[in-house]
Amino acid sequence: MTKGQTLKPLVVAMALAFGLSACGNDENKDTAAAVDAKASTASQAATQTVAQAAEPAPAAAVNPFFEPYNTYQDIPAFDKIDEAHYLPAYQEGIKRQKAEIQAIIDNGEAPSFANTIEAMEKSGALLSRVSAVFYNLTSADTTPGLQAISKEVSPMLSSARDDIFLNDKLFAKVKAVYDQRDSLGLNTAQARLLEDTYKGFSRGGANLDEAGKAKLRELNEKIGKLGLEFGDNVLAETNSFELIVDDKAKLAGLPQSVIDVAAETAKSRGKEGKWVFTTSRPSITPFLTYADNRELRQQLYTAYVERANHNDAKDNKKILAEIAALRAERAKLLGYKTHAHYVLEENTAKNPDNVYALLDKVWPAAINQAKAEVAEMQKLIDAEGGNFKLAPWDWDYYADKIRVAKYSFNEQDTRPYFSLDATIEGVFYTANRLFGLTFKERTDLPKYHPDVRTWEVFDNDGKLLAIFMGDYYVRDSKRGGAWMNAYRSQSGLGDKRVVPIIVNVLNYPRPTATEPSLLTFDEASTLFHEFGHALHGMLSNVEYEAQSGTSVPRDYVEFPSQVTENWMTQPEVLSQFAKHYKTGEVIPDELVKKIQAASKFNQGFATVEYLAATKLDLDWHTLESSEVQDAAAFEAASLKKMGLIDEIAPRYRSTYFSHIFSGGYSAGYYGYIWADILGADAFDAFREKGIFNPDTAKAFRATVLSQGGSEDPMLLYREFRGKDADIEPLLKSRGLL
Repeated sequence: MTKGQTLKPLVVAMALAFGLSACGNDENKDTAAAVDAKASTASQAATQTVAQAAEPAPAAAVNPFFEPYNTYQDIPAFDKIDEAHYLPAYQEGIKRQKAEIQAIIDNGEAPSFANTIEAMEKSGALLSRVSAVFYNLTSADTTPGLQAISKEVSPMLSSARDDIFLNDKLFAKVKAVYDQRDSLGLNTAQARLLEDTYKGFSRGGANLDEAGKAKLRELNEKIGKLGLEFGDNVLAETNSFELIVDDKAKLAGLPQSVIDVAAETAKSRGKEGKWVFTTSRPSITPFLTYADNRELRQQLYTAYVERANHNDAKDNKKILAEIAALRAERAKLLGYKTHAHYVLEENTAKNPDNVYALLDKVWPAAINQAKAEVAEMQKLIDAEGGNFKLAPWDWDYYADKIRVAKYSFNEQDTRPYFSLDATIEGVFYTANRLFGLTFKERTDLPKYHPDVRTWEVFDNDGKLLAIFMGDYYVRDSKRGGAWMNAYRSQSGLGDKRVVPIIVNVLNYPRPTATEPSLLTFDEASTLFHEFGHALHGMLSNVEYEAQSGTSVPRDYVEFPSQVTENWMTQPEVLSQFAKHYKTGEVIPDELVKKIQAASKFNQGFATVEYLAATKLDLDWHTLESSEVQDAAAFEAASLKKMGLIDEIAPRYRSTYFSHIFSGGYSAGYYGYIWADILGADAFDAFREKGIFNPDTAKAFRATVLSQGGSEDPMLLYREFRGKDADIEPLLKSRGLL
């Protein structure tokens, strides 16, 4: 979702429809990215206001979206919601918001902040209500039925959005309020809401002539449909591939826990007695790291990097090239040089040149380090008598060998100390020490899947702060990666504060018959990362839902999650939860030191594969021509131009780069490293005074976590830190300086 489009309920619906809800959605880190970061629903206050103004619900009141859920904190009544309910709810939601918008237009009073801007903010509660459930489930627990409905709903939402942003009479009222903004006596949040609303109309095509508006509608609808098709193809390709092993000897090198999970996967797919590996991260990563069988490593790796690239019905090359071309055409129509210029205008980076400049500061050190890593691994291959050149499917395998040799560290040695349950307690401990939050698990509340766990979250004064859900296990109905969404976002201040309903979704291995779900150190770090997004949503304390929690510029949204990862690496935190799942032994200091020593290892590879994807994203979206490109040739030219070495593929190749072609990160994938700079610099503030210093934590909550998009985020950052962020802490943390 682009900052500045503040008709919240409809924009949320559109954002969710196009995959913009997930935040932190980086599959490589299992922090995949949808967000994605801006999913929210209408507040209870807005729901009550709209209920009074809207026409009565249709006769088919059995539809659970048309009335209060009558559940604790109005958690969606998942057990009462059927697929047949969604389309009627969308139709009614669009109808109601249309009536609410018409009431604003027909209001005979002079346009004011209250009767225009705030009234728009409160509109569309039903639409937001159904979208929050529908699009969260299409990501976390999809079905063919939901996917079919999504294709039908997408053009409806696109048209409804355009009906609002291209309405001349409504825009005239917004402009009338905007033109008198300096004399209205607005507070900071109100002024920002007005500014963002006006920009939303301008960026949504309100200044176009009738022909231009018609063209914009056409482009928006096409882009939406293609984005859904792209995402469906990636999911289908991911789910369709199986590496089936029927000879146990071919599993040599794999830890027993990985073998057990593969056996469980095979059993669940009707292949008992065999072992099944997939292209999901919890499956492919350990296989590429530990499997001695080079041929099978190549087979699984190739399946992953060639997803949706087989010149068949699920091929995405033509789709993504059309999306890029249509986005370029839309940007020109709206008066921007490229799609990237359109997107970045609303981000803290402001323009593509600033992003390329940042990447170019990091790239030389990263690529040089990566080349040194290649040389070191090739030396090991030669010493072992391997008669081959290092290939991409060899990287994880030989990097792990060097890690073990250099640091006596095998990441699998960390698994026994990071059971999923213990790691959840670790993030709760951290939140308690920093902000005084406490968590009470509830097993009696509605949930959309049996895997989901739910907690009440209480603030340091004992009041209910939020409802938090966790959906942790991998399954075929869930897309890859990890993210945070909201079934309801916070809004309202003081006694009118609406309690947010926040969910973290991840893809961890299921418990086996003999072991709980055990995480590597990196996987546990991902849980901390996603919980950072959850804290951003739960600690929000703003008046307007449009500014709540993660409703911030895309290149800022990862900042709270990036900084939260740092607490997991601290011995004081590890000692509280990192305990052997069998013996209860706290993770040994020696192993912690090995983890810390090895943390900078392989950072050339990690940084280069990420930067390569980032540059690929920017190259696609700085196209000035709307001519449809040859996707394969374009990608090859982009990678050659940046100087990517053969041994490393970009973290995402174009055909499965869901972040940018079906998610909300188009021209914005750079946001991870942009936010990482802020995160590394901000954590230095905690290091300086103590990682749980109450004054620092209070300031961080007050400026970063509670204010959402109610103020310029960089002003808030400077208020917290007392200065602009420095790139040096990031480079040091990655061993690149």
